Order: sequence, then C-alpha cells, then structure tokens
Amino acid sequence: MKTVVITGGTDGMGKALALTYLRRGEQVVVIGTNARKGQAVLDAATELGADRRIEFIQADLSLLAENRRVIDQIASTHQAVDALVLGARYFRATRFVTTEGFEANFALFYLSRYLFGHGLMAQLDQAAAPVILDLAGPGGELSRIRWDDLQFAQGYNPDEVMGQCGKLSDLLAVAFTRRYPATRVRYVLLHPGLTATGFTGEYDAASAELVERMRERGQPIEAALVRILRHLDNPPTAPLTAFMQDNPIDVHGGPFDSAAADRLSELTSKLLR
Repeated sequence: MKTVVITGGTDGMGKALALTYLRRGEQVVVIGTNARKGQAVLDAATELGADRRIEFIQADLSLLAENRRVIDQIASTHQAVDALVLGARYFRATRFVTTEGFEANFALFYLSRYLFGHGLMAQLDQAAAPVILDLAGPGGELSRIRWDDLQFAQGYNPDEVMGQCGKLSDLLAVAFTRRYPATRVRYVLLHPGLTATGFTGEYDAASAELVERMRERGQPIEAALVRILRHLDNPPTAPLTAFMQDNPIDVHGGPFDSAAADRLSELTSKLLR
C-alpha cells in the first residue's frame, strides 16, 4: 500500500487526486486550511469504505510553525512516503503578511514547498519509487524574480507574485536535486493546464471577473488528473523533469540556472533562521 501526501488536498485537483488514490486502495494524507472541506473529504472516503486509509490534517501552511508541526506529525506516523504532491496555493488580490512576518503567497507557495520536500526526505527515501510532484508553472525567465524584494514589499501585484512563486519552485527543484545527488526521489514540476477548479482565494472585483472566465474556459479536473497521474504512476528516470501540460521543458537551460538556485537556497536558509 502506497502513502500519498497532498498539500491543498481538500479542494479541486488535490481532492480529486486524494479520492482517486483511495479508490485504488492506497493510504492518503491530505492537508488543508478549511475544516469543513476537510470533513467533506473524510465523508467521501467513508462512502468509499476507505475511512481507515484517509487522514486529514488541518493546518495553515502559510505559517512555518504549522508546516513543521504537520511534517513532524507525518514523519512520526509514516515510515515511508511514496508521493508528495505540493498543490497548496491561495490567490490574494491585496498583500497580506502572516503573524510570522512573511508575505503570505511567498510563505505558502514557496516556503511551504521547501519545508515539505526537505522535511519529508527521510520518509521519501524509504519508498520504492518516490516522487515529489509540484503543481506550479515551470519555465519562464529568471527576470521575473525580484531578488531584492522577494516578498513584494513594494508594488505588490498578485499576478506577478504568483508568477514569481512558480519560478522560485523551479529553482527550489534544481537546488533539491543538487543537494541530494544520490537519492531515488524524482522531482517533477508540472502545469497540467488551465483547469476548472475552485480557484480559492480573496479577489477584488476585477480579479473575480477574470477568474470566472478562466473557470468557464478551464478543462475538467479529470483531464488534469490524467496528466498528474502519468508522472505519479510512472516517475521519470531523470532526477528533475518539468512539463507544461504534455510538453517537456528543458531543465538544463538558463531558466533553471544552478547559480540562481544556489542563491535562492542561501537566501531561504537565512530567512528560515
């Protein structure tokens, strides 16, 4: 029986993926902020007769302390983690700083991914074919990174913030594979395509109108699941791969620059200290 951990697992693609694995007979840990949505996943698992194979952990992953609490809880109860799906994100039309002093998107979309990947490394290494799947937007130029203002203290723009977080995920993956050259863990960056999910977040009027149009144009969740499961069921042979829908992205070019990845890793270590 596999163990699958999903951040952002109570909504949209994360929830659909969790229920897919439960139907297959696997064990699933879902992490989400909303207790009501978490209970809905638990209820769906009960209907499938899988209530003993589902675990919901309520946590706000924009808080570092919450990430560490959840990671410790998973590590203490699961010897091995076969798949770690990093899907938590939350759109904010206006800048919000957490009680720990971090811009919320930077904390949730980047720092949480950093903490989970490294924090569950021992459990991933115990699995037969471990894989980390980061649902981000791989590719794009390094120029979108505000190195001197990573948390958008000046000129906050939510679209630029989300774009930068996707780029930070790319560099996180590069640094991860460089840090663990001998690991069997495969790191996959994937944008499954515009999908008609919940688009959770806090929107102003203009953003809400745009999101509604995106929801209308988005592919069904089932179509995105096909792309996600392709990589989880058969992890690539290369340590790091990236895909925009079905199209592979070269992870050895400039956008995945190792020096930039090392720079980000060093900055992150300082922030976490």
